[in-house]
Amino acid sequence: MKLATLGLCLAFAGVLAAADVDGKWVAQVPGRGGETRETTFTFKADGAKLTGNMATQMGETPISDGKVEGDKLSFTVNVNFGGNEIKLLFKGTVAGGEIKFTRQREGGQGQAQEFTAKRAAT
Repeated sequence: MKLATLGLCLAFAGVLAAADVDGKWVAQVPGRGGETRETTFTFKADGAKLTGNMATQMGETPISDGKVEGDKLSFTVNVNFGGNEIKLLFKGTVAGGEIKFTRQREGGQGQAQEFTAKRAAT
């Protein structure tokens, strides 16, 4: 019985220890030719569910399939490049006021790109 109670407490501790990702995060995201583009992510976590959007100079795009587990988060963004719909997969690890991201096209096409987002000043 004590072992089951301990397991339950550890499971709840994992949920309670989820990283605080709510709010705005700003990153210089790599683009074509090695150039970067300022991108703002706005997140809202509700338990393990993550919602929000990604904003660039081209406009805002909602995130989909967002999840938060401890200090890890993941989501997808559907973007349109020249009439072609592309699904981008984002995975990140939260550490203090930063999120270290990797981004890759669905299906593993192309090399994964890494960048860091920093919590925006309020």
